[in-house]
Amino acid sequence: MNVRRRRISGIAVTAATALGLGTLSACSSDSSAAGNTDKFDVVASFYPMEYLAEQIGGDHVNVTTLTEPGQEPHDLELSAKQTAQMGEADAVLYLKSLQPAVDEAIAQSDVKTKIDAATLTKLEDHGNVEHDHGGEEHADEHAEEEHAEEEHSEGGEHALDPHVWLDPVKYAEIAQGVAKAFEKADPDHAADYRKNAEALAKKLGDLDTAYKDGLKNTSTKVFFTNHAAFGYLAERYGLTQEAINGLDPESEPSPARIKELQQEAKADGVTTVFYETLVSDKTAKTLAKDAGLKTDVLDPLEGITDKSKGEDYVGVMQSNLKALETALGAK
Repeated sequence: MNVRRRRISGIAVTAATALGLGTLSACSSDSSAAGNTDKFDVVASFYPMEYLAEQIGGDHVNVTTLTEPGQEPHDLELSAKQTAQMGEADAVLYLKSLQPAVDEAIAQSDVKTKIDAATLTKLEDHGNVEHDHGGEEHADEHAEEEHAEEEHSEGGEHALDPHVWLDPVKYAEIAQGVAKAFEKADPDHAADYRKNAEALAKKLGDLDTAYKDGLKNTSTKVFFTNHAAFGYLAERYGLTQEAINGLDPESEPSPARIKELQQEAKADGVTTVFYETLVSDKTAKTLAKDAGLKTDVLDPLEGITDKSKGEDYVGVMQSNLKALETALGAK
């Protein structure tokens, strides 16, 4: 909103240089070239936060992202220079616990408005153990849910699932909170932020309705994914996600876990193993081949690239719905 604007746009450039990436997102490139000095400057940690900032902020914001297209957000590392530059922004929008490096940088930053999306809705434990991917993790899911709070307090291996943006209803709750934070930090444009948030709420509401209708009547309710990103989506629409890996997309499953999934595929009529665009599909394709299953993409929307089946959040979520309808045998 002041002369800081030109300096903060350097974060995206620094991120690209530090990560060896030559391409900036359209948003970052356009905003850097715009030359405006009166924008509300927002640093977003990764794509789902960037999308919210752009949709709610509209013409009044200059959004830069710390995670460039094609970069797996869980792995993001920031330089000391980026951490220092973050303090030049008017606001930072992030999801605590998803990117430890970002959490640490924000804790050290003196940016005035820090918006943690995790505080704007309720995160849940979906019973995915991050370090032990054997058969025990699915032995008694109901008991795990009952004891989730106890396990957190005792420092167990369970973790709150951060992939909340894949549930359109919870994502809309976060959007509402972001809009209120923008209104408070930049009151001159509060009315526009509210108007934009209402328009986004309608988009997300329509998406929720499409998912409810599309997945209401299916041959099976079970789907296999590469990592446990779709717990909220499964819970919202009455499905069961079985992940090859846990919450960490780079972890390796045990032989026992692979055998368990092969058996479950037969028992539950599973047809498809889903993989994603930003991490290796090797394990998913191996499982599919061994179990005689198909493969397809179910995008966790951690970033938009030229491989994404959609130009933005809503487009990719619509593509995900079609993939689920096909795999689950929607009627």
